Amino acid sequence: MSNYKEIVTKAVIGKSKKTSTHEYLISPEQKPDTVLGCWVINHKFNGTNNGGLVLLNGSFDVNVWYSYDNDTKTAVSTKTFTYTDKMPVHLKDNSTLTNKEEIIVRSLKQPTVTNVSATDGIVKLNVEKELGVEIVGDTKIKVSIEEDEDEYEIITDDDLLSDKEEKEIEKVEEEYIK
Repeated sequence: MSNYKEIVTKAVIGKSKKTSTHEYLISPEQKPDTVLGCWVINHKFNGTNNGGLVLLNGSFDVNVWYSYDNDTKTAVSTKTFTYTDKMPVHLKDNSTLTNKEEIIVRSLKQPTVTNVSATDGIVKLNVEKELGVEIVGDTKIKVSIEEDEDEYEIITDDDLLSDKEEKEIEKVEEEYIK
């Protein structure tokens, strides 16, 4: 027959991921003729509780390498963009998100430029990213325990004597002690 005990522990109690694409504009110093390259670096982000939703705040830098002056010169333009996304996270056991839980945000897919074009001196680009959120909180697990425990083995001091000590004790003559 088994009994159960509940153990309270920290565990992932909710998970979600969100892929998003946003359009951004950059106005370089010179009017670009051709975009030669575009990349995203320095992605930073965090998540906070916002009334039961996870609010994702982040930023990244976009570098655009372009040619200008009839494709005879090149330059790089850099701009930092910030973003805010809301993500609902379904929690197990119909829990609600409070300030007690830990919010862990991971970048599952780093921000990447998916489309870029230059028109009338403006560089227009689309950036796609995927963020994952894990909520860590208290949860309970049940563990089966046995009621019938093994009995303790009884050990006396005599059991602790070594063979050598026992032989010495046997050599002692009882008549001598009296």
